Amino acid sequence: MDIKVEKYGQYCEQNLYEFTLVNDQGLVVKLLNYGATLEQVLMPGQAGLQNLVLSLPGRLDYSKERNFLGGTVGRVVGRIRGHIWHCGSKDVVLAMNEGKNHIHGGNDGLDQQVYNFRINKSPEKIEVIFTFLDSAGHNSYPGNLKLEVKYILNNDNQLKYQIRAKSDETTLFNPTNHTYFALDQPNNIFDTTLTIAADYFKPLDKEHLPYEGWLSVDNTVFDFRKGQKLANVINSTDKQIISEGGLNHPFLLTNGDKFAAKLETKNHRVTMTTTAPSMVVYTANHFDGTGVAKNIDKFAGIALECQYPPVSGNDLSAITLLAGEDFYLENIWNFE
Repeated sequence: MDIKVEKYGQYCEQNLYEFTLVNDQGLVVKLLNYGATLEQVLMPGQAGLQNLVLSLPGRLDYSKERNFLGGTVGRVVGRIRGHIWHCGSKDVVLAMNEGKNHIHGGNDGLDQQVYNFRINKSPEKIEVIFTFLDSAGHNSYPGNLKLEVKYILNNDNQLKYQIRAKSDETTLFNPTNHTYFALDQPNNIFDTTLTIAADYFKPLDKEHLPYEGWLSVDNTVFDFRKGQKLANVINSTDKQIISEGGLNHPFLLTNGDKFAAKLETKNHRVTMTTTAPSMVVYTANHFDGTGVAKNIDKFAGIALECQYPPVSGNDLSAITLLAGEDFYLENIWNFE
């Protein structure tokens, strides 16, 4: 096991660092303290190292434009309808940064912060622990939120991602890691097979928010229990797929912290477990090869966003973090 730490620039007068972790199998994982970001996962093979996630052209690009690639997104990932949280007898007004709704924690989310860090190394694993204090009132969220994001690489080509948090006031908190997997680069995801342990999904309205409860995946294009190629789904005539331009939907996971999802191509596989109850699957529908992400086109990758599910109405109790309450989320990715 080995790790290299390199300073590569500054953002808002804070130092930016890249962390290169290498295990005994030759798997390389690159992290950034900007956004507690998973930058690259490089798998050794006959043709050399193959990146299994979408990455921007350079390290400094991550702070130039908000693309969410590999970032820790929050305080609340996804959308809050109407941007207002009815918290007891008071209303908390959040930023309207997508129409009348609030999305991805506001205009200066957790994916845009520079984190402190520490490193633990042993012969069996390397841990990089990112920490950040999100002050009360930032993005209008109440509570000083202490956040810890930990990445752990071991010699079994397993990468763990853990989030711990605690607030001194009741607040909203529903973060995720927003890595886009791309196992067949430079090809798109059409030939990638996706399997999800989910019996139910939620349909979305024109604002990309659920408009009703969970629906069965039976006899729909959303049935991934036995695996299906993404081309069959993206090119389907299903009204939900056409409306969203691909997948952008929540799935209710059935296996607890056991198997959640799998992505597979002829050369590579990533298997995922999570402690989260649901997963939003997004097929990079908005990318068009412009801006800082000029190297990324539509359907270039797929995000498996483990989180508490977005709600149909205004009841945000499921993502309410009480004062002094401990929050914990863990994702585990096994790369082959």
